[in-house]
Amino acid sequence: MDAPENPTSESAEQPEPVATPAEAAPAEAAAAEIAAEAADVVEAAEAVEAAAEAAAEAIAEAAAELAPGPAPLDLDKLADQADRPDEAARDELRARLAGLAIPAAGLGRLEELAIWLAGTRGTAEPRPIERARVVVFAGDHGVAALGVSATAPEDAAAVTAARVKQIEDGGGAVGVLARLHGATVRVVDVNVGSPSGRIDHEDAATRAEIEEAFRAGMAIADAEADSGADVLIPAMVGVGGSTVASALSGVLTGKDAGAVTGRGSGIDDTAWMRKCAAVRDAMRRGRPVLGDQLELLTRIGGRDYAALTGFLLQAVVRRVPVLLDGVTTTACAMLVQRIAYRSPQWLLAGALSAEPAHKSAVDRLSLNPLIDGYAVRQAEGALGLLALPLVKAAAALAAELQTFGEAEIPEPVLRSRV
Repeated sequence: MDAPENPTSESAEQPEPVATPAEAAPAEAAAAEIAAEAADVVEAAEAVEAAAEAAAEAIAEAAAELAPGPAPLDLDKLADQADRPDEAARDELRARLAGLAIPAAGLGRLEELAIWLAGTRGTAEPRPIERARVVVFAGDHGVAALGVSATAPEDAAAVTAARVKQIEDGGGAVGVLARLHGATVRVVDVNVGSPSGRIDHEDAATRAEIEEAFRAGMAIADAEADSGADVLIPAMVGVGGSTVASALSGVLTGKDAGAVTGRGSGIDDTAWMRKCAAVRDAMRRGRPVLGDQLELLTRIGGRDYAALTGFLLQAVVRRVPVLLDGVTTTACAMLVQRIAYRSPQWLLAGALSAEPAHKSAVDRLSLNPLIDGYAVRQAEGALGLLALPLVKAAAALAAELQTFGEAEIPEPVLRSRV
């Protein structure tokens, strides 16, 4: 019998068969298994990604270690480049000065200065000094926190920053004297706002920081030499600077802390005793590394001292005459002397300050200050600038004075050549 063409409503509304719980369990288990496997895959992918990132970081670190950085400073190699001044130029100018139409040795020490300039310039042809340049290195010192200065410890950083701005604006004693004597001033911010370590119980800086600052000072000397500077006057500004200089001077001269520690900015007896104690403790830390100038700067110097020392050494290498300022620059000059023993032949000592470490330093350098007896404490370039007119006078007199023959004046028969 054929099926009806139009099924009844009952047959059309029959529901789909529904799986029983027993039949659904295997499907759910399979789905759960698939989900677990997917989670395992995701977790494995994340682990692979993390491992790849770690490997990439390790490779980058290894590459950085293998990448060539700046070679360690070879002070012996730099010392070999520090030559003597030109002795032939000295002899030639000495002979000319002996024939000037003035009393024999009538210019006194000014003749010595002119002869010194001839040697450092490498020519007996005298010419005036037209481009004197003051370079002031600025930095903060952690030892200022001990109350070793007339400035309150909490104000040390602000005072250093204010002094730097004053000098940059043409103020201060260095600005007044620079304008008076026709010099220009450059300020180098080495570590203003970033004090060195407290040298009585910790290193002033890391060895890497010292070498970096030393190289920076050399580069500045190169720039000044390339610009045609006739005379360089290095200086330093920063609260606590004379304490660091005293410690360096004590180590380098072998004197006791009390013999090299002065009143600095005008401190009272109590502050002076604190300063002596800080210098004493710093000297104890510095003595074991006396033979390593960079390590000495690391322990009891600082980045500003390293920059100034590098500046002085490179000025000597570039054969530019240097007029030293106060106790800070002479401390650095003693370091340079230990690196290159010929270096003091390129240096002049300006005005002698009242700091005992300053006198000890110029004695060690075998220098004779051009100005003595005024007990000026203000440094920051002023002590060098006070002596600049004497150097300029020596150059001008040697350049412009005539000999007996040039002036057509008969030379005295009994003239002494002594």
